[in-house]
Amino acid sequence: MAAASAGLGSMIYNCNKQKHVSVTSNIVYLVLKRRISTCVCRPQSKLQTKKKSVPQGMVGVIGLEIHAQINSLTKLFSGSQVKFLAPPNSLVSFFDASLPGTLPVLNKRCVEAAVMTGLALNCSINRKSLFDRKHYFYADMPAGYQITQQRLPIAVDGTLTYSYLGGPKRNQMITKSVHIKQIQLEQDSGKSLHDEQRNQTLIDLNRAGVALMELVMEPEMSCGEEAAAAVRELQLILQTLGTSKGNMAEGQLRVDANVSVHVPGEPLGTRAEVKNINSARFLARAIDYEIQRQIELLEQGGVVQNETRSWDQKTGTTVPMRDKEDFQDYRFMPEPNLPPLRVYDSASVPSGLDPSQVVLVDQLQSCLPELPSVRRERLVQTYGILPEHSFTLVHEDGLLDYFESVVSSTKAEPKKVIGWVMKELVGSLNQQSLQVSQSPVSPHALADILNLLEAGNISSSAAKHVFQELWKDPGKSAEQVVREQDLGLLSDPAQLRSICQRVVDTHPEQVQAIQRGNHKALNKLMGEVQKETKGRANPVQIRSILQQIVSP
Repeated sequence: MAAASAGLGSMIYNCNKQKHVSVTSNIVYLVLKRRISTCVCRPQSKLQTKKKSVPQGMVGVIGLEIHAQINSLTKLFSGSQVKFLAPPNSLVSFFDASLPGTLPVLNKRCVEAAVMTGLALNCSINRKSLFDRKHYFYADMPAGYQITQQRLPIAVDGTLTYSYLGGPKRNQMITKSVHIKQIQLEQDSGKSLHDEQRNQTLIDLNRAGVALMELVMEPEMSCGEEAAAAVRELQLILQTLGTSKGNMAEGQLRVDANVSVHVPGEPLGTRAEVKNINSARFLARAIDYEIQRQIELLEQGGVVQNETRSWDQKTGTTVPMRDKEDFQDYRFMPEPNLPPLRVYDSASVPSGLDPSQVVLVDQLQSCLPELPSVRRERLVQTYGILPEHSFTLVHEDGLLDYFESVVSSTKAEPKKVIGWVMKELVGSLNQQSLQVSQSPVSPHALADILNLLEAGNISSSAAKHVFQELWKDPGKSAEQVVREQDLGLLSDPAQLRSICQRVVDTHPEQVQAIQRGNHKALNKLMGEVQKETKGRANPVQIRSILQQIVSP
């Protein structure tokens, strides 16, 4: 054991060789008997999540603590695999089960992920960081403590810049920043599954020891919408880096919100912590509800309790879990089985250390991909599109690749392409709750439609019709639909004039209105011509012919 401890040194090893404990040959749960209370905590009054008028001068203050599961094949200190929905207690090593005599071995990949995340968030990377034990006793924490980084975390003093649509019409791009106090590495706990019918709690240790990054954001946000936008931006950054999958539905990104209210310039109020929110939409609703709850409570002469609450999505309320008035002593102490964690630059690696066994900050910095904010700016500058369109392209998985594929295959201007992508494609996807990858209309097919439109072979209304036909039958081509349904643009001036004359003769009221100076009535006649031609006429040409016919 001494040799194993000494072997850790200041170097970092990959965890691929640690033996696993086979808990049983079949799926087995660890069972703890307990008494189950039939009383469920509910707030005394249910507040609506709709925004109410806030008393003048009083605002919400929100700080976030976010736990992001690191995208790694193995756990933080053991060689156990990380796999979602694996059979219970099937991915548990001796160390995960906290058997006597086992020692932690740090996963290099997890350290690299934390450093990359810190660099992307403009943090200072501590070349030396420390591990600590945080003691608390839960059934799903078999060691009775969590290994974390309380005293000296791996990254500090960063900034996250995020944007969201605001303004009266929600069409104004608002950009803000929030400071990141620190990023620390730590273990996840196991999972408790409560079986109230059998009056027992089942323990699954598959998640015990999985690597987490805890990101602590300063209390600088003022509403749920800001917090949700910050979380979405962080999620996108983590996914771009590949350091976390950030799937909130699978618990890979969990958010705790510290919410208080105060009058600006005065000390912050007592905060309540809303725990384990698993979607950005619920986060916004939970924070806005909690701000309203605290304001109304103070208006009624009450006192905000320092407590932990959870979000009940069914009732749209936060629910008390436990109070935090009594100081909880976690008895932090240095982790005796782990030496200081050191990371280096290429030029500062001490002699005698294998560079492949240490984390090199400058190399990770040079490998950072194009971050979402840079990508959005590039799209605006390159294609001349609106910032809100670049926001949608980057945030919707696969949409940017789709857009750029269409642009590269068509003669249409990028501004016209983005209009089709936002209205026709995204609109159709939303109607059927589909992902971009599930679109029946491929980028090549949309490019064909736009090329026909640019060449003057079809009208814009006919092009939209072709899009819908290809959505129903992806096996056809745009040219085939145009040919089969005779959607080609009418170009014979005599034929168009005959159709326009017929429409004018059957709508004398609109003609009289136009001659009296009501030029909007001309649009009615143009619509009737388009009906006659099934959208195959050039609107500019129709307008010119109609103006000639109705002129006195």
